[in-house]
Amino acid sequence: MDFHNIKTVLVLAPHPDDGEFSSGGTLKRFSDLGIEIHYAAFSPCIKSLPAGMPEDTLWHELADAAKILGIAKDHIYNYNFPVRDFPAHRQEILEELILLKKKVQPDLVLLPNSLDIHQDHHTIHQEGLRAFKHTRILGYELPWNNLHFTNNCHIRLERDHIQAKMEALQCYKSQNFRNYMDEEYFFGLAKTRGIQINTGYAEAFELIRWII
Repeated sequence: MDFHNIKTVLVLAPHPDDGEFSSGGTLKRFSDLGIEIHYAAFSPCIKSLPAGMPEDTLWHELADAAKILGIAKDHIYNYNFPVRDFPAHRQEILEELILLKKKVQPDLVLLPNSLDIHQDHHTIHQEGLRAFKHTRILGYELPWNNLHFTNNCHIRLERDHIQAKMEALQCYKSQNFRNYMDEEYFFGLAKTRGIQINTGYAEAFELIRWII
C-alpha cells in the first residue's frame, strides 16, 4: 500500500483506547513517516471505569499513550457521549464528525470495521461512513468484538512498532483488568497478520474505500 498521497490520518475511537488496541503499531509507523495523526475519542467511559477512579482518567491515559505514538496533544479531540448509549446520539455524533471533517480534512480515516458488534463501535462505523464517504477508509480490528472480520488490507510493521503499541497500551492502567491487555497476545496477533502477507509483523484492516 502506497502512503505517498497520505499526509493526514484521522482515527475515530469510540472509546479512548480503541485506536491503540486496534492500530497502535500502524499509528507509530505513520508518525515515523511524518504523517500527521489526529485522534477523536467519543466517550470518557465514566460508567466503565473501576470504582474510585476520577471521571477524566481515560483522557489523561489517552494523552500519555498518544505521546508515545507521536500524536500531538492538540490533535486529540475528546467528546462526552455516554458509553454504551451511542445509538441514542447518532445525529449529534454525525454533526460532530462533519465538523471534524472540515477541521482536519483527512486523507485517510481509521474507524471500527463493519462487523464490530459493540453498539458504540457500530454507531461510529455507520456515522463515520456518512461523514467521510469521499475519503479513504479502513476498518480496524478488535477481535473481541467480532464474530467475523474481513482482513483484506494489511499494513507491514516492524517489531519496534508493536513494542511502541504495547508501551502506549501500558498507559491505560485503568484497563489492566481486561483479559486482552496482554503483550503476548498482541505480538501473537501481529505475527499472525504478518504471516498472512509473508512478513514479520502487520496489523489487518477491512478495506472499505480506497481512492487512487
